Amino acid sequence: MEQAIAKALLSIGAVFLRPEQPFTWASGIKSPIYCDNRLTLSAPEVRKQVEEGLATLVKRYYPGAEMLMGTSTAGIAHAAITATLLDLPMGYVRGEAKTHGRTNRIEGKMEPGTKVVVIEDLISTGGSAIEVVEALREAGADVLGIVSIFTYGMKKGLERIAAAHTENHSLCNLDTLVEVAAENGYIAPEWKEKIIEFRNNL
Repeated sequence: MEQAIAKALLSIGAVFLRPEQPFTWASGIKSPIYCDNRLTLSAPEVRKQVEEGLATLVKRYYPGAEMLMGTSTAGIAHAAITATLLDLPMGYVRGEAKTHGRTNRIEGKMEPGTKVVVIEDLISTGGSAIEVVEALREAGADVLGIVSIFTYGMKKGLERIAAAHTENHSLCNLDTLVEVAAENGYIAPEWKEKIIEFRNNL
């Protein structure tokens, strides 16, 4: 599954590798990789692979899941589609509570004690996913874990997720992606180790 998802993401430019002309992240870091999994939503064949893959991970690792919760905003659509495939309730967690109406932060009806899986599109440092996990726990949810499309496998992200007493399972990761990218001509083979080294040094 990891290799198939890597090929799919590369084919639509959802994950783009440009080591010779790095991208600038919002943090200012110069990165050889740019990830935009939102593009999977407008590519029906890839979208189907991704959502079926997410459903498979939920069933495999969290068979007791009673509800899916998407991260705002990138995880919302993926949580909705995956929940439809699994015939489960779905909701999402806002970045911050609304300032009007019912001032909700968590959208969707969730009873205390509900066994929840968080759906995220991308795991880098893990910050946004952990914020969602903590908000759900504060509301009384039993958060089983996180399922995501892609992870960089950054040390900081791994450590933060572990420190939050949760876990993440991704459809694809950077190590697999660079291997597939080199095999299929997206990058020169000599760039594989350099890209992994970049990740390891973050």
